[in-house]
Amino acid sequence: MPLLAVRHVTTYRYRQAVAFGEHRMMLRPREGHDQRILEARLDITPAPVDLRWLHDVFGNSVAVARFSGRASELRFDSSVLLVHEPGGADDLRLDGHAAKWPFAYGPEEGADLSRSIERHFADPDREVDRWARRFVREGGPTDTLELLSAMTHAVRRDFAYVARENGGTQQPRRTLRIGSGTCRDFAVLMIEAVRSLGLAARFVSGYLYSPGRDGRSHVGGGATHAWVRVYLPGAGWVEFDPTNGIVGNRDLIRVAVARDASQAVPLSGSWTGFPADSLGMEVEVHVTSADPEDGNPPAPERAAAPAAPALV
Repeated sequence: MPLLAVRHVTTYRYRQAVAFGEHRMMLRPREGHDQRILEARLDITPAPVDLRWLHDVFGNSVAVARFSGRASELRFDSSVLLVHEPGGADDLRLDGHAAKWPFAYGPEEGADLSRSIERHFADPDREVDRWARRFVREGGPTDTLELLSAMTHAVRRDFAYVARENGGTQQPRRTLRIGSGTCRDFAVLMIEAVRSLGLAARFVSGYLYSPGRDGRSHVGGGATHAWVRVYLPGAGWVEFDPTNGIVGNRDLIRVAVARDASQAVPLSGSWTGFPADSLGMEVEVHVTSADPEDGNPPAPERAAAPAAPALV
């Protein structure tokens, strides 16, 4: 049974005590047949006066905290132990009509997928469109999985990963022009490219397991991670990580799925004080194997990681 432990700590520090507004957290992984939570703990300091849980419009688990009083530090400490069942491209089985691109979604699926097919960024010069068409075979149908896999690996091969501390994403056209970006930028570029081909795609925020010792070394660890889900009839929602060239969910721990990146922010909130009061934010994310056969502890433990942005 493959077990993974996730520790995610975010600390905000201030020059003097400030007041805190409502904070929303998307830190609890989504459960399903491929990942199941065994233990989960969320510690917040100072303790909120109210903490409630809800499911948003996409079914993501969201915690909402309210505070009273003032403090010079605010800390969110999330620990999760989960079963993660990896699956790759070889496990995917598409319906016959969807095996080759182009294809059309059925009327029942199309009604629910329409907003995930709709383009979200302007592309007046069709730069993203032209880039997406590079992966389409000329003179005949293109194997759907080969098309999406080629696009995923092309981002990993042709673009430079550059960490950026400020939140948000850059325009897909800018990512193409400068040839670099963060994992969230690469995810948004691939989403727009996939949508230009008439396919439904969504943004995913979560965690990345990078074992290293067995030959897999991934980019984007030490912080939350971002990738893409594409809906393929017969296979359902399939994961594609353009930052690391991953097809399938191997090493990817799904937390939030949304139509747009702005709807899957891991942690957001407000505070009241002078602008100069903010001393910054520190983030620690550590994902380890908790499988006893690997000789690792069966529960999340704190481990230092480089400071990184809380927003993917």
